[in-house]
Amino acid sequence: LPDALRTTRSLRKSAKHYTTTVDAAFTQVLERCADPSRPFGWIDDDIRRVYTALFEAGHVHSVETWDAAGRLVGGLYGVSLGGLFAGESMFHDPRIGRDASKVALLGLVRVLDDGVEGRLLDVQWVTPHLASLGAVEVDRSDYLRLLDEALDLPAPDWGSHA
Repeated sequence: LPDALRTTRSLRKSAKHYTTTVDAAFTQVLERCADPSRPFGWIDDDIRRVYTALFEAGHVHSVETWDAAGRLVGGLYGVSLGGLFAGESMFHDPRIGRDASKVALLGLVRVLDDGVEGRLLDVQWVTPHLASLGAVEVDRSDYLRLLDEALDLPAPDWGSHA
C-alpha cells in the first residue's frame, strides 16, 4: 500500500538533490532497466515492444529521477490499472544516482497518494531494498481481496504530474 512507504531522514535529504518527472523519459527508463549487464536481466526486445505499446496506450507509466545536471540517474516503470500500480522494474545509476530509484518510488507514491483510499502498489516480490522502504509480503487471499478493490478504483491522474 502506498501509505506504508517509509522515508528515512537520509532519504529525504538525498531526495532534495533530485527532481522527478512522470512519463517524460519512458523509453530511456525502459532501456536502463533492460541493461544486459544488470544481474537477473529479463527485459528483452519482445518485452520492450510490449511495454512500449502499453505505454503508448496509457496503461504503463514511468517515473524518472534527474540530477541537478539534468542527467537521468534513476527511474521505474509499471502497469497501471484502476487503483493498481504493478511495478515492473527500477534502476539507478550506481556512480551518480545514489538513492535515485528510491526517489523515483517517492515520486510514484506522490502520484498514487491523491486522496483515493485503497490504491495498491504491487512490487511483485519483496527484496531487502524494498523491505527497507516498507514493502511487505501479503497473503494470497488478502492480496486478491486488495486487488479486487483496487481495480474498481479510478486511476490516478498521471497527466497532472508530467
